Amino acid sequence: MQRTYQQLIAEFYQLVDSQIFDESVLDYRILDRHIRMLETINVVQDSAISIFDMYRKKHVFISSQFETMLGWDIEKANEQGTYYMDERLHPGDAIRLTQAGIYFMKMAYALTGEDRKQLPNYKVITDYRTKDKTGNYIRVIEQQKALELDSLGNVWLALSVLDVSPDKDVQTPARSRLINTLTGELYLFPPEGNESMPPKLSGREQEILSLIASGLVSKQIADKLFISVNTVNTHRQRIIEKLEVSNTFEAIQYASELRLINPVKRS
Repeated sequence: MQRTYQQLIAEFYQLVDSQIFDESVLDYRILDRHIRMLETINVVQDSAISIFDMYRKKHVFISSQFETMLGWDIEKANEQGTYYMDERLHPGDAIRLTQAGIYFMKMAYALTGEDRKQLPNYKVITDYRTKDKTGNYIRVIEQQKALELDSLGNVWLALSVLDVSPDKDVQTPARSRLINTLTGELYLFPPEGNESMPPKLSGREQEILSLIASGLVSKQIADKLFISVNTVNTHRQRIIEKLEVSNTFEAIQYASELRLINPVKRS
């Protein structure tokens, strides 16, 4: 049975509450250093940046760019917290974004030992619709990652970097991806109601998409990789299906926006 938005929100905050913190091991001088650095960057950075404290369960830093870019009332945002932010979301994206948050946290909490220490190398990248300062919906890209783990392995501070997307489409629902910034491995979040392991772009698929982005046609890619044209075309179709786009042009545009591929120079 399909869960309601309220049920998803309840599950989300249950997951947030499931981490057991020891306040005595949290060194808030670390947060202060991050905030000082971000305040300096904020002068020259167009991105809207925030830090969420998983122990205090609130945003502890919201940059002024949220006001410049999206027309936020920063004082209200600090007072109302995530409620202020969530009410500005496109209603069609609220459930999708909550599902993505739940899915990522479950993956993160399932990691143990050395794998858990690698959490800061993972980044959730989501593009969705939210209101701008005129009250109209625009598309934005948000990148989220674990900024700091505490000494017990809990995700303590979470960093968010938000930019206006060059994609002006406000009809397409939110899309969420998880990328390992060390390996380039890409995971797609499951569609609504699907709790199975998400598909991912293979190394070969990433390679082929980069070659397409560099301007090579299927025959040239086949020759370069010593595979058949039919195999190249099969990979192209799988990439389109996995990224949930209509064609390879959209796949390239989307992957490039999220910095998932770098076009390969033609030799």
